[in-house]
Amino acid sequence: MKRSFWYGLAILLHWAAPTHAQTLLTGAWQGVETDTREAGRVWPAVLRLQKSQSQGLFGVLYQEVGSTPGISVTFQMRGRQTGTEVRLEHQRKLIETGQTQSSYWCEGALTLTYDAAQEKLSGSATYRPIADCDHGTFTFYRIKLKSPGTVQAGTLATHRVTGRNVRWYADAALKQPVAAGNTHRATLNKTTTFYLTQNYYPTSESPVVPITIQVAGTAPRRPTAVSPIPARKPAPAQANAARRPPAPGVVPTPVVLPTVLFGLGTAQLLPTGVPALNRLAAELLARPLLRIRVAGHTDNVGESDKNQALSEQRAEAVKAYLVKAKIAPARISTVGYGGSQPLHPSPDARNRRVEVQQVP
Repeated sequence: MKRSFWYGLAILLHWAAPTHAQTLLTGAWQGVETDTREAGRVWPAVLRLQKSQSQGLFGVLYQEVGSTPGISVTFQMRGRQTGTEVRLEHQRKLIETGQTQSSYWCEGALTLTYDAAQEKLSGSATYRPIADCDHGTFTFYRIKLKSPGTVQAGTLATHRVTGRNVRWYADAALKQPVAAGNTHRATLNKTTTFYLTQNYYPTSESPVVPITIQVAGTAPRRPTAVSPIPARKPAPAQANAARRPPAPGVVPTPVVLPTVLFGLGTAQLLPTGVPALNRLAAELLARPLLRIRVAGHTDNVGESDKNQALSEQRAEAVKAYLVKAKIAPARISTVGYGGSQPLHPSPDARNRRVEVQQVP
């Protein structure tokens, strides 16, 4: 929401009778306001909506100044929905931080269109004409589960949600990241709750959305016996010393490929990483039923959004190499964690790593 440099008086809002909301739009929406006249400026926003007793909508709109998060405002909002159109009006200012005697947040009404496929609200604000207050453009997204909410125990399933730049966590404190993006493949044996966030114009008020997947039935029992691996005779000490260290075997817990695969700030494979990738491809060819997850990581130096995108690109680069080595793409899933999981104090090239994990 733009800030002008005039002080205005609040104007009472008179309200038409609300109509019945055809789609339940309650919950938290995360997004941003922009203005074409002020290129590059953004006002990150969180819109929380509830359904009123009169079938209308009410809630709060929180906004920050993109370059100065310490300047923020929270408005009480009220409105109604007609078809796919939502109209919300500012009722009163609840909280304002970082204000000065000469600053003022524009107020008026938001007219938004609901896109059910993307769980998206987009449209414009029409403000009361005080100083340079006139209009703004809003875009919001909501996290919502779009895949089945119940899966069979012990079966690999893809869980799909809406939202932008989604992060998945195993805990509400967001200390255990498990995936990034709009899908997460997992085999669950019990009802599980994931905690999701959007890294799309995040604010200090960005919501954490719990998504619970119910699990039906009992996981099938798997045979515990495995074929023994024939023991190999140790090679002479002199020959062992001349060998490269072998790539770690693919196991259920993540293991780090034993070399730095990428240069600083790029997703281009280094020639020194090729032998490790070739040994990984050979193991996959020798074990045709093995499926893996490739996780990309970066140092936590620089912008988190760029690091997240770079980690995903690195994981995809490893997958592309393995696919060229005749490994079926369906056997390889990828995920990026940015710089959120460093193994060494930054900056350290060893944090630019790729981890491989066996998945069911």
